[in-house]
Amino acid sequence: MSEIVLHEAFRPVPGLRNPHLQSMLASIKLRRPLVLRRAAGLLDGSEQVILDCGDGVRLMGEYTAAPAARSRGLVVLIHGWEGSSSSLYILSSAARLHAAGYEIFRLNLRDHGATHHLNPDLFHSCRLDETVAAVQAVAERWPGRRMALAGFSLGGNFALRIARRAPEVGLALERAVAVCPVLDPARTMAQLEQGWVGYRLYFLRKWRRSLLTKQACFPELYDFGDLRELPTLTATTEYFVRRYTDFPDIDTYLSGYAITGGALAGLQVPSRIITAVDDPVIPARDLPRLARSEALELMVTPTGGHCGFVVDWRLESWIDEAMLAALEGRG
Repeated sequence: MSEIVLHEAFRPVPGLRNPHLQSMLASIKLRRPLVLRRAAGLLDGSEQVILDCGDGVRLMGEYTAAPAARSRGLVVLIHGWEGSSSSLYILSSAARLHAAGYEIFRLNLRDHGATHHLNPDLFHSCRLDETVAAVQAVAERWPGRRMALAGFSLGGNFALRIARRAPEVGLALERAVAVCPVLDPARTMAQLEQGWVGYRLYFLRKWRRSLLTKQACFPELYDFGDLRELPTLTATTEYFVRRYTDFPDIDTYLSGYAITGGALAGLQVPSRIITAVDDPVIPARDLPRLARSEALELMVTPTGGHCGFVVDWRLESWIDEAMLAALEGRG
């Protein structure tokens, strides 16, 4: 994938081209009333489900049946790091897909959302097996559906890795969509550490809060002390990799969920990455490092920030329509 063709489909109004503004607007509280109003039908019909993922692992999500008797298929949505099935960007896209006739399953990764109590071990981004098992459990619970995956940021990374493995485990997926997926975690870590400090502080605050919640659920297992003594994402990651994973070092861990190099070689499920050149979190220069595959399409826009793609001052999201188009195989 040495050549990246830019798409001009996303055209924000004047004043909304700043990548940091775009990245913040996707989850800003000002959007909540708008998103919740549009997602009312989705949320009213949602059913909380705990999935048995084998080996005692349980993951939780919310299922919503199609708005009409005839379903167009079932879409599993996966949030980003320290997000949840209730994140605004998830609800926004889920509401649009639901309105278009799809069944929706909004999956929580381990220790995301209100799920810290379900499993004693901590989340890390290489826990692919249980996430594959969760999607398999969804397929078994609602059989006979056309099934697709879509994810944002780390969730997009998971979606592509699941799609790569799907044929091996007998999981019938029609399509996968990844919005601003994590490509090379080491480069993303460096970007977060060296870029605008607001991103680093945002993720540190959310991660620390999550870890303290985990500690409260399993006080016999965890005493993290004062997490503020770990001032950076790198230091915090190194601390937890050494103490709570089987990885020998942080480099091995980060490379374990990279999708650059040959990680997606052999991808068979038709998949589309939608991302922006100006993403301040995921370096677009890593896109040419993806393995070539006829099943993988790139839609790269000049602007959009990280999972932003807010088109106007009414805080409308272009990505919702772009995701629907991708799932339908449209350009």
